[in-house]
Amino acid sequence: MKSILPILSVVAAIIALWYAGAVWMNSSWTLEQAQRAGTKPSLAEIIADTMHQERAVLPPPHQVVAELWDSTVNKRISSKRSLVFHGWVTLHATLWGFALGAAVGMGLAVSIVYFRVMDMSVMPWAIISQTVPIVAIAPMIIVVTNLIGIEDRLVPKAMISAYLCFFPILVGMVKGLRSPDAMQLDLMKTYNASGAQGFFKLRLPASLPYLFTSMKIGIAAALVGTIVGELPTGALRGLGARILVGDQFGPPIRIWSALMAASILAAALVGVVGLIQRVTLKRMGMAR
Repeated sequence: MKSILPILSVVAAIIALWYAGAVWMNSSWTLEQAQRAGTKPSLAEIIADTMHQERAVLPPPHQVVAELWDSTVNKRISSKRSLVFHGWVTLHATLWGFALGAAVGMGLAVSIVYFRVMDMSVMPWAIISQTVPIVAIAPMIIVVTNLIGIEDRLVPKAMISAYLCFFPILVGMVKGLRSPDAMQLDLMKTYNASGAQGFFKLRLPASLPYLFTSMKIGIAAALVGTIVGELPTGALRGLGARILVGDQFGPPIRIWSALMAASILAAALVGVVGLIQRVTLKRMGMAR
């Protein structure tokens, strides 16, 4: 209960600020309509009207939840109006991108730790790569994949997703592999352990807490990359496509419901990684 209370407090504060923002941003339309009608609404009437506008600038939480419920529970999963359908499309690309980004990040981390030339050459470029905005890289990746004949839209989305998620995994893995102190490394040398034994028996187990923490960040970043990758492709499926369609053709509440669905999906993915972390570390005797 003690661990849940701070989370609930933050959520309650966010909801309260959200409602206050909805009243503030939506009240201009209410006041404008009242001025045209020659009336002066009370504060209670303004608040009541801002809670139920059809095209609100900032839909209040209960409207977003109602739209989210309608788009998930009240729609068939196979329907293109279902957020479950679009969420699965986005999840599919996210998992592929996360797998690719994790493989690249962990592979580079091992190379950086064991080879000084890789540390001096690759690490600076990996850091510099994160200074380039993803919105600038995404169209380039899509154009290049189309030019080389890759028509599957999953590939560019997975590549963009991998680009965003590989760096936190790389940094976390490098930090974890370097976490054993000099005494532990000297002890492995005293036992005449080979490089492979030192890696699998010392460095890799020591890196797991760092790796899992970075993977939580990485999988959330992978989801963001997938959604960003869906925007410039003109995709008709996925949460990014749902956001784009809502922005251009539908009411703003569709954008908010898609964003809420993306947040729930991100929380679920981070929770799955956290569960795997607890089970793995517990089996290794590194956590209670």
